Amino acid sequence: MSLPPLTPDALYRRSDLSALSFRTTKDLEPVETLIGQDRALEAVRFAARMRARGYNLFVIGPKGSGKHAAVQGYLSERAERFPSGDDWVYVNDFDDPHRPIALKLPAGRGPELNRRIEKLIDDLTASVAAVLEGEDYRTRREAIDRDFAKQSESLFEAVAAAAKEKDLILVRTEQGFAVAPEDAGKPMAQEKFNALPEVRRERLQKDIEAIQVLLRDALHKAPLLERDRQKAVRALNDTVARSLVDEEIAEVRDGLDAPAELDAWITALQEDLVEKIHLFAQPPEAKAQQAQQARAQQIQADPSAADPLRRFRVNVFVTHDPAAGAPIVIEDHPTLGRLVGRIEYRAQMGSMLTDFTLVRPGALHCANGGYLLVDALKLLQQPFAWDALKRALYSARVSIESPQDAATTALAVSIQPADIPLAVKVVLFGDQRLYHTLAAADPDFADLFKVAADFDDIMDRNGEHDALYARLIATIQQNETLRPLDRRAVERVIEHCARLVGDKDRVTTRVGLIADVLREADYQARERDRKTIGRDDVEAALEAARRRSDRIERRMREQVLRETMLIDTDGAAIGQVNGLSVLQIGTHAFGRPSRITARVRTGTGRFVDIEREVELGGPLHTKGVLILQGYLGATYATDVPASVQASLVFEQSYGGVDGDSASSTELYALLSALADVPIRQGVAVTGSVNQMGEVQAIGGVNEKIEGFFDICAERGLTGEQGVLIPAANTRHLMLKAEVREAVKDGRFSIWAVSTIAEGIEILTALPAGERDADGAFPDGSINARVEARMRAFAEARRRFTVHAAPEA
Repeated sequence: MSLPPLTPDALYRRSDLSALSFRTTKDLEPVETLIGQDRALEAVRFAARMRARGYNLFVIGPKGSGKHAAVQGYLSERAERFPSGDDWVYVNDFDDPHRPIALKLPAGRGPELNRRIEKLIDDLTASVAAVLEGEDYRTRREAIDRDFAKQSESLFEAVAAAAKEKDLILVRTEQGFAVAPEDAGKPMAQEKFNALPEVRRERLQKDIEAIQVLLRDALHKAPLLERDRQKAVRALNDTVARSLVDEEIAEVRDGLDAPAELDAWITALQEDLVEKIHLFAQPPEAKAQQAQQARAQQIQADPSAADPLRRFRVNVFVTHDPAAGAPIVIEDHPTLGRLVGRIEYRAQMGSMLTDFTLVRPGALHCANGGYLLVDALKLLQQPFAWDALKRALYSARVSIESPQDAATTALAVSIQPADIPLAVKVVLFGDQRLYHTLAAADPDFADLFKVAADFDDIMDRNGEHDALYARLIATIQQNETLRPLDRRAVERVIEHCARLVGDKDRVTTRVGLIADVLREADYQARERDRKTIGRDDVEAALEAARRRSDRIERRMREQVLRETMLIDTDGAAIGQVNGLSVLQIGTHAFGRPSRITARVRTGTGRFVDIEREVELGGPLHTKGVLILQGYLGATYATDVPASVQASLVFEQSYGGVDGDSASSTELYALLSALADVPIRQGVAVTGSVNQMGEVQAIGGVNEKIEGFFDICAERGLTGEQGVLIPAANTRHLMLKAEVREAVKDGRFSIWAVSTIAEGIEILTALPAGERDADGAFPDGSINARVEARMRAFAEARRRFTVHAAPEA
């Protein structure tokens, strides 16, 4: 074997922070932002400062990458330099209560307006009742009543006097007034009237009709007098009300510095208060009775009739602290109502009522003038929310809408609040797949979210970055209030972060994953009653995390050790190789060996992919098998027809198979079967192959090696076991200590191969062989055996074809 195994130094890259002068992370200065994310943070700054429409931001990055904290931190710092958002209040439109008015106020003035209006209502409730029950008002009211009562009485006195002149009398009955002949100051009895002479009766009848005309005229004037009396009372009330209301309104306006829209509404409020002053004069029991009557009779016409004083109140819709800067709102549950606002209802007398005081703000209202941060996936999972957000951004206005509006029944009285102008920067968070899906599926997305901040999940591992990484670890430790880490613990965390990305020259930037390791290491240190976290605490934390999630891995390994799953780790076999795959169960990934076998015979050049035939193989696996066919056809016996039929299968595989990381393994099995040469079963293989016979890189190389190593270690390491990996994967090796120790002691080997020829030599202990000047492979080489076998298949097929041909 000309290719030596890898040395222990090639299997792991240690961190060395000796150039940094610190004892624990307490001695390190924290970092102010994410490290290794300059490009993404530049995009965040650009989007935050760009004022043109459509330059909203989509932040791309995996969960736990720290993108939320980084974006929020930058926006918070920027927002402090900008003014707070405006306050918005909803008030009643006295001309159309179903369309509440939205008023914009300076930050912090909404509650002040509300306090002033509430004081006005309280003051009027107290003062109106006192004034209307006072001596002065009663005297003036009684004077009006006496004057109109005297005028009413004079009307009927004139009728009575005219009747008396004609010997008639004006009588009040249950049915009203009546005119009758007089008899000693009383109405004449009917019998006596009938006994009068006819001439007398006719004259009295004519006089009665004449007086009745006067009576009807008096009765007609009586309601007019009552109307005039009520007008006089209203005039009196208006005079009293206006004096009270003007005084209260002047107090409301004092120092308010009201904008024009608010000033116009206060003027309308002033007139409505004067007109509805009687609502303040009723005692509580009368108000309750009126409210009940309103609910029973006017509930559909005026929902606020259930509480007459609500019409004067103020709904402080959105308010901001003037000193807080521009608002930053994080909406974790972006339903339609929580995004664009909602209208609440209250049940009364079997109906659903609402008014302007029940209008509630959404995240867009609260973030107006600042920034709104939303998780994109959560937003898309909520019905109607994505479309509502797009409408708001396009129109630059927030319209409170509900999907139930179209289904509103006659028993639900709704309103239509005025739209509120919108000026907000929206920041969506999601991963790469979601970003590209939205960009491809929704043409509006690219128009509204023109800036993408793509947070990388890895960064280069070098001396400069190691120093920054140590400071990042110190920052997390201090923010989480954990025990400080000593230098060797920090080095171990960096090494683990390289293992997380499967690359010795890079480390993960996912702050959440780093923080998890630090928290669990802190727990281990606390259990051991230590004041600082050491390297062994980090090791214990990582081992404990593995143990918590490796149950399935252990069960699968037991199946191999108990020979339920057939995997040989010693000896040799023809057409049989141990391939390696990676399984992901939740957050735990582990390697699993699989036996791959190949069988060959004379045929028509067809390769049977058994996995594909039974629909367990995916397209990538099928592609790998076709590449094998291309490699064999172009490498061996190219001057004769392909006459081999081969079958390939993953033994004891009962699930789907996909990917091409086992294609080199399958090729080794085919070469072994064709050359009739056994392959070492103590050596497992991983790697894909191209048609030129070059071995290509695969993923999960550390897990694959360790998965096979664990089985070999359980059975006993013999020094003949090992793993073949692609040479391109050497830079990805960050193997656990047990593997490194076994390699160091010569009990386990790892070879990095670049070609199939290198790999087959290790597996068979025979030379692969290269063609000489005459185009022939050396005798006894693997390639010579394969080519001879393929020519033999071609000759056998030729003979069979000749003998099987029918005679002419």
